Amino acid sequence: MKLSKQDADLFFELMWALHYFVKQQLALLPHVKTIEAYLDCATEEKLQVRNAVYDHVDLIDAFIQENPPKFSADKLDIIAKWKQFVAGDFYLERLLKKYAVFIASDNKVYGVLALYDDFEDMFYKGDLPYLLKAVLLPFKGKIVYDGLLQGYNIYFGRGISSGLKETYMAAKQAGRIIESFDPEAKRAKKPAKPARDWRPELETLMETAKKLRGGSGQPPVHSPAFKLVRASVELAQAAVENPDDLDRLWKSLQKVDRACGTVETTLFRAERYR
Repeated sequence: MKLSKQDADLFFELMWALHYFVKQQLALLPHVKTIEAYLDCATEEKLQVRNAVYDHVDLIDAFIQENPPKFSADKLDIIAKWKQFVAGDFYLERLLKKYAVFIASDNKVYGVLALYDDFEDMFYKGDLPYLLKAVLLPFKGKIVYDGLLQGYNIYFGRGISSGLKETYMAAKQAGRIIESFDPEAKRAKKPAKPARDWRPELETLMETAKKLRGGSGQPPVHSPAFKLVRASVELAQAAVENPDDLDRLWKSLQKVDRACGTVETTLFRAERYR
Protein backbone atom coordinates (compact mmCIF):
# COMPACT_ATOMS: atom_id res chain seq x y z
CA MET A 1 0.00 0.00 0.00
CA LYS A 2 2.91 2.35 -0.68
CA LEU A 3 4.77 3.78 -3.64
CA SER A 4 7.93 2.20 -4.93
CA LYS A 5 11.10 3.85 -3.62
CA GLN A 6 11.73 5.30 -7.07
CA ASP A 7 8.29 6.92 -7.17
CA ALA A 8 8.56 8.12 -3.56
CA ASP A 9 11.91 9.71 -4.39
CA LEU A 10 10.32 11.45 -7.37
CA PHE A 11 7.35 12.62 -5.31
CA PHE A 12 9.50 14.29 -2.68
CA GLU A 13 11.85 15.77 -5.27
CA LEU A 14 8.87 17.59 -6.77
CA MET A 15 7.15 18.38 -3.49
CA TRP A 16 10.14 19.90 -1.70
CA ALA A 17 11.02 21.98 -4.77
CA LEU A 18 7.49 23.39 -4.81
CA HIS A 19 7.58 24.03 -1.06
CA TYR A 20 10.86 25.89 -1.30
CA PHE A 21 9.56 28.04 -4.16
CA VAL A 22 6.43 28.99 -2.18
CA LYS A 23 8.55 29.69 0.90
CA GLN A 24 10.66 32.09 -1.14
CA GLN A 25 7.70 33.79 -2.81
CA LEU A 26 5.92 34.44 0.50
CA ALA A 27 9.07 35.22 2.47
CA LEU A 28 8.44 32.41 4.94
CA LEU A 29 11.17 30.98 7.20
CA PRO A 30 13.68 33.70 6.27
CA HIS A 31 16.46 31.88 8.11
CA VAL A 32 16.26 29.01 5.60
CA LYS A 33 18.50 29.88 2.67
CA THR A 34 18.69 26.64 0.65
CA ILE A 35 16.42 23.74 -0.23
CA GLU A 36 18.82 21.43 1.64
CA ALA A 37 18.30 23.53 4.76
CA TYR A 38 14.56 23.36 4.24
CA LEU A 39 14.70 19.57 4.24
CA ASP A 40 16.20 19.73 7.73
CA CYS A 41 13.42 21.96 9.06
CA ALA A 42 11.11 20.78 11.80
CA THR A 43 7.73 19.35 10.81
CA GLU A 44 5.96 22.40 12.28
CA GLU A 45 7.90 24.68 9.92
CA LYS A 46 7.18 22.48 6.93
CA LEU A 47 3.49 22.49 7.87
CA GLN A 48 3.56 26.29 7.74
CA VAL A 49 4.88 26.18 4.19
CA ARG A 50 2.62 23.26 3.20
CA ASN A 51 -0.47 25.17 4.29
CA ALA A 52 0.70 28.19 2.34
CA VAL A 53 0.96 26.09 -0.83
CA TYR A 54 -2.74 25.24 -0.73
CA ASP A 55 -3.78 28.70 0.44
CA HIS A 56 -2.04 30.18 -2.63
CA VAL A 57 -2.77 27.66 -5.39
CA ASP A 58 -1.84 30.29 -7.99
CA LEU A 59 1.76 29.80 -6.92
CA ILE A 60 1.64 26.29 -8.37
CA ASP A 61 1.07 27.85 -11.78
CA ALA A 62 3.83 30.37 -11.08
CA PHE A 63 6.22 27.54 -10.18
CA ILE A 64 5.39 25.70 -13.40
CA GLN A 65 5.86 28.83 -15.47
CA GLU A 66 9.19 29.83 -13.90
CA ASN A 67 10.38 26.23 -13.36
CA PRO A 68 13.45 27.14 -11.27
CA PRO A 69 14.69 23.50 -10.94
CA LYS A 70 14.39 23.04 -14.76
CA PHE A 71 12.09 20.03 -14.41
CA SER A 72 10.99 18.10 -17.48
CA ALA A 73 7.50 18.54 -18.90
CA ASP A 74 6.45 15.19 -17.39
CA LYS A 75 7.45 16.31 -13.91
CA LEU A 76 5.71 19.67 -14.31
CA ASP A 77 2.56 17.84 -15.42
CA ILE A 78 2.56 15.87 -12.14
CA ILE A 79 2.83 19.11 -10.16
CA ALA A 80 0.08 20.78 -12.22
CA LYS A 81 -2.35 18.02 -11.22
CA TRP A 82 -1.77 18.82 -7.55
CA LYS A 83 -4.23 21.68 -7.96
CA GLN A 84 -6.85 18.91 -7.66
CA PHE A 85 -5.83 18.42 -4.02
CA VAL A 86 -8.38 17.44 -1.37
CA ALA A 87 -7.53 18.79 2.08
CA GLY A 88 -9.25 18.46 5.44
CA ASP A 89 -9.97 15.99 8.21
CA PHE A 90 -10.12 12.32 7.31
CA TYR A 91 -10.83 9.15 9.23
CA LEU A 92 -8.26 6.46 8.58
CA GLU A 93 -10.81 3.64 8.70
CA ARG A 94 -8.86 0.54 7.67
CA LEU A 95 -5.59 -0.66 6.19
CA LEU A 96 -5.94 -2.91 3.17
CA LYS A 97 -3.30 -4.65 1.10
CA LYS A 98 -4.12 -2.35 -1.81
CA TYR A 99 -4.32 0.97 0.06
CA ALA A 100 -5.45 2.70 3.22
CA VAL A 101 -9.08 3.79 3.43
CA PHE A 102 -9.56 7.50 4.18
CA ILE A 103 -13.11 8.79 4.81
CA ALA A 104 -13.68 12.53 4.44
CA SER A 105 -16.18 14.62 6.38
CA ASP A 106 -18.54 14.51 3.36
CA ASN A 107 -18.43 10.67 3.53
CA LYS A 108 -16.43 10.32 0.33
CA VAL A 109 -14.12 7.32 0.59
CA TYR A 110 -10.58 7.40 -0.80
CA GLY A 111 -8.00 4.67 -1.39
CA VAL A 112 -4.67 6.25 -0.41
CA LEU A 113 -1.12 4.97 -0.91
CA ALA A 114 1.69 5.65 1.54
CA LEU A 115 5.04 7.10 0.49
CA TYR A 116 8.25 5.66 2.00
CA ASP A 117 6.71 4.08 5.11
CA ASP A 118 3.73 1.73 5.10
CA PHE A 119 0.71 2.98 6.98
CA GLU A 120 0.96 -0.21 9.05
CA ASP A 121 4.33 1.03 10.34
CA MET A 122 2.78 4.35 11.35
CA PHE A 123 -0.56 3.25 12.77
CA TYR A 124 -1.62 0.30 14.91
CA LYS A 125 -4.55 -1.52 13.32
CA GLY A 126 -6.10 -2.26 16.69
CA ASP A 127 -6.55 1.46 17.38
CA LEU A 128 -8.36 2.29 14.15
CA PRO A 129 -10.08 4.53 13.24
CA TYR A 130 -7.77 7.55 13.50
CA LEU A 131 -8.78 11.13 12.79
CA LEU A 132 -6.14 12.89 10.70
CA LYS A 133 -5.63 16.25 9.04
CA ALA A 134 -4.19 15.54 5.62
CA VAL A 135 -3.87 16.67 2.02
CA LEU A 136 -4.58 14.08 -0.68
CA LEU A 137 -2.89 14.47 -4.06
CA PRO A 138 -2.94 12.70 -7.42
CA PHE A 139 0.28 10.96 -8.37
CA LYS A 140 0.70 8.79 -11.46
CA GLY A 141 -2.95 7.78 -11.52
CA LYS A 142 -3.05 6.97 -7.81
CA ILE A 143 -3.84 8.97 -4.68
CA VAL A 144 -1.20 9.72 -2.06
CA TYR A 145 -1.00 12.05 0.92
CA ASP A 146 1.45 14.94 0.70
CA GLY A 147 3.94 13.59 3.23
CA LEU A 148 2.66 15.46 6.28
CA LEU A 149 -0.04 14.08 8.58
CA GLN A 150 -1.45 15.68 11.73
CA GLY A 151 -3.24 13.39 14.15
CA TYR A 152 -5.90 14.10 16.74
CA ASN A 153 -5.65 12.40 20.12
CA ILE A 154 -9.24 11.15 20.06
CA TYR A 155 -10.62 7.71 20.87
CA PHE A 156 -13.75 6.58 19.00
CA GLY A 157 -16.33 4.24 20.47
CA ARG A 158 -18.31 1.53 18.75
CA GLY A 159 -20.99 3.88 17.45
CA ILE A 160 -18.67 6.04 15.34
CA SER A 161 -16.50 3.07 14.37
CA SER A 162 -19.55 1.13 13.18
CA GLY A 163 -20.81 4.14 11.24
CA LEU A 164 -17.47 4.55 9.48
CA LYS A 165 -17.37 0.85 8.67
CA GLU A 166 -20.83 1.10 7.11
CA THR A 167 -19.75 4.15 5.09
CA TYR A 168 -16.82 2.13 3.72
CA MET A 169 -18.94 -0.97 3.02
CA ALA A 170 -21.60 1.10 1.21
CA ALA A 171 -18.96 2.80 -0.94
CA LYS A 172 -17.35 -0.55 -1.72
CA GLN A 173 -20.67 -2.12 -2.66
CA ALA A 174 -21.53 0.81 -4.94
CA GLY A 175 -18.05 0.91 -6.51
CA ARG A 176 -17.61 4.46 -5.17
CA ILE A 177 -14.19 4.20 -3.54
CA ILE A 178 -12.12 6.95 -5.15
CA GLU A 179 -8.79 5.45 -6.17
CA SER A 180 -7.69 8.14 -8.63
CA PHE A 181 -8.39 11.78 -9.48
CA ASP A 182 -7.38 11.03 -13.06
CA PRO A 183 -10.34 10.41 -15.45
CA GLU A 184 -8.05 8.47 -17.81
CA ALA A 185 -7.07 6.11 -15.00
CA LYS A 186 -10.72 5.47 -14.19
CA ARG A 187 -11.51 4.67 -17.81
CA ALA A 188 -8.55 2.29 -17.95
CA LYS A 189 -10.09 -0.05 -15.37
CA LYS A 190 -10.94 -3.49 -16.64
CA PRO A 191 -14.66 -3.95 -17.28
CA ALA A 192 -16.41 -6.19 -14.79
CA LYS A 193 -17.16 -9.73 -15.88
CA PRO A 194 -20.80 -10.24 -16.88
CA ALA A 195 -22.86 -11.63 -14.03
CA ARG A 196 -24.05 -15.22 -14.27
CA ASP A 197 -27.71 -15.58 -15.16
CA TRP A 198 -29.24 -17.38 -12.18
CA ARG A 199 -32.86 -17.06 -13.39
CA PRO A 200 -33.26 -20.66 -14.66
CA GLU A 201 -32.06 -22.09 -11.34
CA LEU A 202 -34.31 -19.77 -9.34
CA GLU A 203 -37.33 -20.62 -11.50
CA THR A 204 -36.68 -24.30 -10.77
CA LEU A 205 -36.37 -23.55 -7.06
CA MET A 206 -39.64 -21.59 -7.07
CA GLU A 207 -41.49 -24.40 -8.83
CA THR A 208 -40.22 -26.78 -6.15
CA ALA A 209 -41.00 -24.32 -3.35
CA LYS A 210 -44.61 -23.95 -4.55
CA LYS A 211 -45.10 -27.67 -4.01
CA LEU A 212 -44.17 -27.40 -0.34
CA ARG A 213 -47.33 -27.52 1.74
CA GLY A 214 -47.97 -27.66 5.45
CA GLY A 215 -51.26 -28.74 6.91
CA SER A 216 -53.10 -31.31 8.94
CA GLY A 217 -50.92 -34.03 10.39
CA GLN A 218 -47.69 -32.09 9.86
CA PRO A 219 -45.65 -30.17 12.44
CA PRO A 220 -46.98 -26.60 12.81
CA VAL A 221 -43.62 -25.12 11.87
CA HIS A 222 -43.75 -26.61 8.36
CA SER A 223 -46.22 -24.14 6.89
CA PRO A 224 -44.44 -20.91 8.01
CA ALA A 225 -41.05 -22.42 7.14
CA PHE A 226 -42.23 -23.22 3.63
CA LYS A 227 -43.59 -19.67 3.24
CA LEU A 228 -40.18 -18.40 4.27
CA VAL A 229 -38.58 -20.53 1.54
CA ARG A 230 -40.92 -19.11 -1.11
CA ALA A 231 -40.40 -15.53 0.09
CA SER A 232 -36.63 -16.01 0.07
CA VAL A 233 -36.61 -17.37 -3.48
CA GLU A 234 -38.84 -14.49 -4.55
CA LEU A 235 -36.32 -12.04 -3.07
CA ALA A 236 -33.51 -13.78 -4.93
CA GLN A 237 -35.47 -13.55 -8.18
CA ALA A 238 -36.00 -9.82 -7.67
CA ALA A 239 -32.28 -9.36 -7.00
CA VAL A 240 -31.32 -11.26 -10.16
CA GLU A 241 -33.92 -9.82 -12.53
CA ASN A 242 -33.44 -6.15 -11.65
CA PRO A 243 -30.97 -5.39 -8.83
CA ASP A 244 -31.57 -1.64 -9.31
CA ASP A 245 -35.32 -1.89 -8.58
CA LEU A 246 -35.00 -1.07 -4.89
CA ASP A 247 -38.76 -0.73 -4.38
CA ARG A 248 -39.33 -4.32 -5.48
CA LEU A 249 -36.38 -5.53 -3.43
CA TRP A 250 -37.64 -3.82 -0.27
CA LYS A 251 -41.13 -5.27 -0.78
CA SER A 252 -39.66 -8.74 -1.26
CA LEU A 253 -37.51 -8.33 1.83
CA GLN A 254 -40.57 -7.29 3.85
CA LYS A 255 -42.24 -10.57 2.85
CA VAL A 256 -39.16 -12.42 4.09
CA ASP A 257 -39.30 -10.46 7.37
CA ARG A 258 -42.99 -11.29 7.83
CA ALA A 259 -42.33 -14.96 7.08
CA CYS A 260 -39.44 -14.96 9.58
CA GLY A 261 -41.76 -13.41 12.15
CA THR A 262 -44.33 -16.14 11.61
CA VAL A 263 -41.69 -18.84 12.05
CA GLU A 264 -40.46 -17.13 15.21
CA THR A 265 -43.99 -16.90 16.64
CA THR A 266 -44.59 -20.58 15.91
CA LEU A 267 -41.38 -21.53 17.71
CA PHE A 268 -42.21 -19.37 20.74
CA ARG A 269 -45.62 -21.06 20.97
CA ALA A 270 -43.96 -24.46 20.82
CA GLU A 271 -41.60 -23.43 23.65
CA ARG A 272 -44.56 -22.63 25.96
CA TYR A 273 -45.80 -26.23 25.96
CA ARG A 274 -42.53 -28.01 25.60
